[in-house]
Amino acid sequence: MAALMGLRAVRRLCGFALFLSQLYVLSGRAGSLMTTKHSQPQSTFAKSLTSTSTNTPYFKAAESTEIPPYVTKCPSNGLCSRLPPDCMTCNTNYSCIYGKPATFDCKVKPHVHCVDQNNHEQENFTINMTCQFCWQLATTDYVCTNSTNCMTVSCPRQRYNATCTVRDHIHCLGNRIFPKMLYCNWTGGYKWSTALALSITLGGFGADRFYLGQWREGLGKLFSFGGLGIWTLIDVLLIGVGYVGPADGSLYI
Repeated sequence: MAALMGLRAVRRLCGFALFLSQLYVLSGRAGSLMTTKHSQPQSTFAKSLTSTSTNTPYFKAAESTEIPPYVTKCPSNGLCSRLPPDCMTCNTNYSCIYGKPATFDCKVKPHVHCVDQNNHEQENFTINMTCQFCWQLATTDYVCTNSTNCMTVSCPRQRYNATCTVRDHIHCLGNRIFPKMLYCNWTGGYKWSTALALSITLGGFGADRFYLGQWREGLGKLFSFGGLGIWTLIDVLLIGVGYVGPADGSLYI
């Protein structure tokens, strides 16, 4: 009788254990289904975010408008004929007759706005210019670099290699930046009138030579009392005609 009751207890325990295992399995499947359902919208949302972030640079690139650097040189709503050459594109004719007036058809570049004489905006226009290359222009039509390493007071007069740039309102053929050999023409700030006045009044003490930066000659005139007056007279003549100049080789003001 006791053995029968023990067997029944074992069966009940086995049944209860089987029920718990089935309940555990069912709860695991339900959790996986819930996870799948919740993860699907999240993945879709993640994909949408990914696609949006991927396409964002494309839209930004399409919406961004870069302004070319030449636009800063172009006056807005000014006369088209007065635009700098960097603001237009012209059909130049190199077979024109040198020194004669020439007319060329031009068109403004993008982002450039100009008007005609009647204040009407236009894109195509003509310009009138003299048929000549840029390096053939007058010296007042271009700006060149200066050199302070050459001697302006020398025989023969020295030249230096300069880089010249045509002014904005001048039109010409060829390159607007060109090299050119120029005479030394820089100044150190010395005045011819001051040097001559010192030579006449205090030349016997070498004041003129000291002013021009020639301290050796100044000391020679100082201790020789202007070469007993002879050196003083010679310096007055040499400074007066411009033969004696500043020690740095520059021109008088």
